[in-house]
Amino acid sequence: MSSFKVYYSAILEKFLTLANQRKVIFFIWLLLVFGVTTKNYFLSTPNNYLIFKYAFLHAVDQLPLYNLYPEHHLDSNHYGPFFSLLFAPFAVLPNFIGMTLWQLANVFLLYFAIHNLPLSFKKVNAVYWIITHEMLTAMFSFQFNISIAAIIVLSFVYIEKQKNIWATFFIALGFFVKLYGIIGLAFFFFVKQKPKFILYGILWCILLFILPMAFFSPQFILQSYHDWYVSLTEKQLLNASLTSMQDISVMGMVRRITQNASLSNLPFILSGLLVFTLPYLRIKQYQSLNFRLLFLAATLIFTVIFSNSSESPTYIIAFTGVAVWFVIQSKPKHPFILFLFIFAFLLTSLSPSDLFPKFIREQYIIPYSLKALPCMLIWIYISYQLLTNNFLLKENKTNNE
Repeated sequence: MSSFKVYYSAILEKFLTLANQRKVIFFIWLLLVFGVTTKNYFLSTPNNYLIFKYAFLHAVDQLPLYNLYPEHHLDSNHYGPFFSLLFAPFAVLPNFIGMTLWQLANVFLLYFAIHNLPLSFKKVNAVYWIITHEMLTAMFSFQFNISIAAIIVLSFVYIEKQKNIWATFFIALGFFVKLYGIIGLAFFFFVKQKPKFILYGILWCILLFILPMAFFSPQFILQSYHDWYVSLTEKQLLNASLTSMQDISVMGMVRRITQNASLSNLPFILSGLLVFTLPYLRIKQYQSLNFRLLFLAATLIFTVIFSNSSESPTYIIAFTGVAVWFVIQSKPKHPFILFLFIFAFLLTSLSPSDLFPKFIREQYIIPYSLKALPCMLIWIYISYQLLTNNFLLKENKTNNE
């Protein structure tokens, strides 16, 4: 028995050593990119990719960007006019090459963002592993959500590094593509040079607003911004139904559990904003890196669970927040923290996959938007920590373990 334990321990040690190597993580992420892209290409080109591709091609032809076209199965584009230009390098390539490079661009950006988090080597690796399955779910949709997670993280990272020109670039980029990026302004109170930050932000917004006009036309882009607003307004109404694949949010759970599609988002969002902003009052705690990292985690989760546009692939944003929250918790981790994390990994991350019982997924998880439940509970717990913990007493302890 003792020899078996020695053998088992040796195997486990080798596995952990291998798992803690960045090149192994990077290689696995690359395999996922090529695996997902190849499978989707040969089954059928993903509709989201076609929407993105034709957003550029329609812009070139000065056609409305938000109409329902047969080229992408009468589905609608919901990304900003700037995205039509951003997607140009992928749209002009053959589908398989464009799809592969698009996935690589999203995955590389998230890998880079997490790499630059102010965490220890092992904790960064832990974040990579924790989000891998959720990233895989997002990859199958070919959307921009992986990059949105990266953009929010990079907004925080560059504010930490006092590189305001880059922080404001990523905030503006996320906003002009899918609005979500504006949440990067949540870190404004951590900015050291606020006047410069504001100035850079204004300049980037002006640049990204007018840049598509140089390639298409001012009249077409201005009309497209109006059409984008109309498209998003209509989408919000559609999302609030009891049967859509979206509205995986706090509001969606309540609407679907009560079977009341008319419940307004406003009370939920206002309540969420109140709780979200209360930690700003703890100005002295801003000095603590763990306070700021925990606020990053809260921001990533808040962005998703209080949006009725959230769908399963959107949760790569929230789950990145879950991962950051979990790795900065003090050791030994409290049983309740372990419970919340395991609950989130099972119900949020694994539930869309074949690893999860199909009956439970189809009869309970999807109909009641329960994928949002663990993230909501973790967000509430993070808010409690932000409001009650004295982070200054524990500064540097967690990140140096």
